[in-house]
Amino acid sequence: MSDQAVRTGRDAIGYGVALLNRLARWRAIDRLGLRKQTERVVFEATRTGFRTAGALSRSFTAATKLGKPARLPSAKGTGRFDLTPTDDQQMVVGVVTEFAAEVLRPGAADADTAGATDPKVLGQSAELGLSLIEVPEELGGIVTERSAMTGVLVAEAMAHGDMGQAVACLAPAAVSTAISLWGDETQQATYLPAFTGENVPAAALAIVEPRPLFDPFTLKTRATRQRTGYLLNGVKSLVPRGAEAEVFVIAAQLEDQGPSLFLVESEHPGVTIEAEPSMGLRAASLSRVLLDDVPAVRLGTLEDYADCVRLSRLGWCALSLGTAKAVLDYVTPYVNERTAFGEPISHRQSVAFMVANIAIELEGMRLVTYRAGSRAEQGLPFAREVALARRLCTDKGMQIGTDGVQLLGGHGFVKEHPVERWYRDLRAVGVMEGAVLV
Repeated sequence: MSDQAVRTGRDAIGYGVALLNRLARWRAIDRLGLRKQTERVVFEATRTGFRTAGALSRSFTAATKLGKPARLPSAKGTGRFDLTPTDDQQMVVGVVTEFAAEVLRPGAADADTAGATDPKVLGQSAELGLSLIEVPEELGGIVTERSAMTGVLVAEAMAHGDMGQAVACLAPAAVSTAISLWGDETQQATYLPAFTGENVPAAALAIVEPRPLFDPFTLKTRATRQRTGYLLNGVKSLVPRGAEAEVFVIAAQLEDQGPSLFLVESEHPGVTIEAEPSMGLRAASLSRVLLDDVPAVRLGTLEDYADCVRLSRLGWCALSLGTAKAVLDYVTPYVNERTAFGEPISHRQSVAFMVANIAIELEGMRLVTYRAGSRAEQGLPFAREVALARRLCTDKGMQIGTDGVQLLGGHGFVKEHPVERWYRDLRAVGVMEGAVLV
């Protein structure tokens, strides 16, 4: 057996053991009772709005020096059009699917009402190692090559449980992924150890700004060059878990050069957080981040920012797949069991065709999203594929949410059934930028 084959086998075994160990830990904790509703004061703060300084941050310092940035190599293509997940990816998806079914789905209604994800859920998602998916092995991660497709599959599986909680759980992974992909050796040594340790910090990727017809390539948040770094001024919107985040990756316009990414620690003076209660994704605790002469360091290049936007949009497509699949799985038995005029309503062609269309459109959404993810992880151009996926997932995902409500009739309008929440969450796919990254 060649050295390369031995290494590949060892990497796969190590990957599996790490994930299974994490699974054993969270399953034991889950049996202790997870569905405790968030305290009333949290709900009131989110419902009425709050304004606070940035969260107190831990001390981010470089424990070791890196000679150069650690980058994951692109995945090797097979030369065939085959989107079948690898054995490792299937194992990861199995773990996350069980987590979504046993933890996220039962607590989804309470999290939506409270406007926040239960801290126990966030802790258990951190134990799964979601922030390690794109971190190189030499920096404490568990992968040896680019795994954008794994990120797509994980986001899809999480959203099948609940999209709002999925965004809250995946927010720190967006920051660790950005630093892994585009951070220099100092940034990686300073921040990534926190994301690979036991106490993963809350963190967020903030791109959206509070204005109509927002274009991520035309930003009003400004970065001004200083002798020792940059100063940021502006407002970012729809930032998940903004009130508790310790570090942000902020998109800002760099003078006359164009948009770029910047690392900001929330403890700096000038960082202010406002609640931003939303129609959907309420469990993600969306916030506004106000920046007033906030010191920052640049992350990556102008070209890296364009990739960040595309990979974020790919993540939102993956989230739409999971939620749309949840709609299909819910309405199918409903229309077969609900009777009218002495027979199941699924016997009506209008109903049967509507359910069939949901399944057809979902398969199309999944195909273009997987193709974009596969090309991204192989280092191939993927801008066209992401654009197609975003358009299809935005339009058809919203239609699936609408049809889900319609198929339940009056039941679709009340909170007794989850389709009204899925409808609200699917509305976010076409307006959100950032927050998640694959």
